[in-house]
Amino acid sequence: MAERGGGAIVNQSSTAAWMGAGYYGIAKLAMHGITHSLARELGPKKIRVNAIAPGPTDTEATRKQVPEVFLNAILSQMPLSRMGSAEDMVGAALFLLSDEASWITGQILAVDGGMIMRT
Repeated sequence: MAERGGGAIVNQSSTAAWMGAGYYGIAKLAMHGITHSLARELGPKKIRVNAIAPGPTDTEATRKQVPEVFLNAILSQMPLSRMGSAEDMVGAALFLLSDEASWITGQILAVDGGMIMRT
C-alpha cells in the first residue's frame, strides 16, 4: 500500500468490546488498540486504518451461541430493535474504504442499530 501511495484498512471488531463480554470482548477490545496503533504508525504512509464494530448480527454463530431470550432482551432495548445483517455492514465498510473517508483514521464505527451510544 505504501508503494502505491496509500490505501485504507477496515478491521472487524464488535460492540462486545465495550460491553465486558468475556474473552470475545477482550479480543475485540485488543482490535481497537491495534486499529489505533496502526492508524498512528501507517498514517504518515497515507494508509488509513479504521474498524467497524457490528452489534447483534444475524449470523450462524449468533444463532448457535446466543440464547434467544438473551438476544430478545438486547433487541428490545435498541432504538432500531432488529438484528443487523451482513449487508448492513457492507455500506459502512465501503464508506471507510472510499475516498469520501479520506480524512478519517483511527476510528471505530459502531454499526449496531443504536445499541451503543457514547456521549
